[in-house]
Amino acid sequence: MNWSLLFFANSVLLGVGLAMDAFSVSIVNAISEPNMWAKKRCLVAGVYAFFQFIMPMIGWICVRTIAQIFTVFQRFIPWIALILLLYIGVKMIVESIRSQSQECKNCKKKDCGGCSANKTKPLSLATLLLQGIATSIDALSVGFTIAEYGTAMAAAASLIIAAVTFAICMTGLLIGKAAAKNLSARAQIFGGCILILIGIEIFVRGVFF
Repeated sequence: MNWSLLFFANSVLLGVGLAMDAFSVSIVNAISEPNMWAKKRCLVAGVYAFFQFIMPMIGWICVRTIAQIFTVFQRFIPWIALILLLYIGVKMIVESIRSQSQECKNCKKKDCGGCSANKTKPLSLATLLLQGIATSIDALSVGFTIAEYGTAMAAAASLIIAAVTFAICMTGLLIGKAAAKNLSARAQIFGGCILILIGIEIFVRGVFF
């Protein structure tokens, strides 16, 4: 197999593996905000892709400069992801419960289903950035995988990972939008639970495997 083709294939496979958490969170975001505009979907996927590009590069720089310190820091990566996703997930659940306990302005009822679905808060930039960090922080470890690459090759691999992440996350957003129709007012609660489970999954995978 041609070496450049092998490099591309390895980078794509890395991207697919690293993008799975962001893919799941993309579905959650679209479920929680089913009326998300196309431009915002591109922004969401773009933010995840950016972090999936920058994290391997930071890891690559750390491995080549402060490898010993970086190895110690790696132990905290699962904890950081767990804390961030727990915070976001619990916040979503609490906000949804509060929203449903309030009287709907449209039908003057509580927990009215369709109307309540319209009261969910849109995804904020601050939350999106926290999600981007939480779902990509384990990509720092890719620095070890691409440690032997030169600067151009490391950047190229990270760009491929970012492109794969963008495509996968856009797919996740479309899937979430379709699934939101069946979840109605419970969408944010469901999404919050999924984020908590993703945080636990990242933690267990990082600590015990």
